[in-house]
Amino acid sequence: MILVTGANGMVGSYVKEVLADEDLVLTDIPEMDVCDKSKVFSLVEKHKPALVLHLAAETDVDKCEKEVDHAYRTNAMGVQNVVLACQKFGAEMVYISTGGVFNGKPKQVHTEFDHPDPLNIYSMAKYEGEKIVQDLLNKYYIFRAGWMIGGGPAKDKKFVGKIIELCKTRKELDVVDDKFGSPTFARDFVKGIKKIIKTGNYGLYHLVNSGVCSRYEIALEIVKLLNVKVKVNPVSSDRFPLPASRAASEAMRNYKLELLGINPMPDWKNALGEYVKEWK
Repeated sequence: MILVTGANGMVGSYVKEVLADEDLVLTDIPEMDVCDKSKVFSLVEKHKPALVLHLAAETDVDKCEKEVDHAYRTNAMGVQNVVLACQKFGAEMVYISTGGVFNGKPKQVHTEFDHPDPLNIYSMAKYEGEKIVQDLLNKYYIFRAGWMIGGGPAKDKKFVGKIIELCKTRKELDVVDDKFGSPTFARDFVKGIKKIIKTGNYGLYHLVNSGVCSRYEIALEIVKLLNVKVKVNPVSSDRFPLPASRAASEAMRNYKLELLGINPMPDWKNALGEYVKEWK
């Protein structure tokens, strides 16, 4: 049995479909508030899962910057609650982290062997979560995701969803071209998790769609896929000041999975194409 936290989120929306052949227990707030240790322990004890897929997190980077206690309470201490429950009841754990743990130079591509140096509170808290998992468990998988896409109109409030919606009403868009990353289609991500947790190769992995791009390049690709007449202008990120600092590059390579010969992730353009096709 797999117990899933945060099952109503962007990644969680693909769990039922991709893990349809698994015995699943899907939880989210208020039933499973990971900040409430007693609730976490009660549910894990009740269901006694073989694995906990921990998707629950505060993913709003700028909210974390403004609400520091909330960020650490959810993304670090909440992780500790889940970890301790897994430890007590003998469950394996999957923890989702982020490429935001890196402070990269433009177009730099990070592997699992690079040392994290997070720039903002969100990424610092997520990195603390990584360390808690590694310190307290032996049987775990940590997957660092990139710029997450997925969820469709109902759940996608991130960059790709916003650009798709803006293309319906705007003839011109200004998009930053000095921030680089690795898109990660949530369906591909869950498929990758499914494949890797069956190997018994515990540890920390990058799990992103292959390739590196800027926000500007993603917007250009969306306009092309939608076949709309929208002009996309490259601009500096200085045009859009935000509460939380972002690294010039959060791009990653699934290096350890490549070395093991089990990298399951397709190219980012193919993944984006699949997602936009679904949206349409």
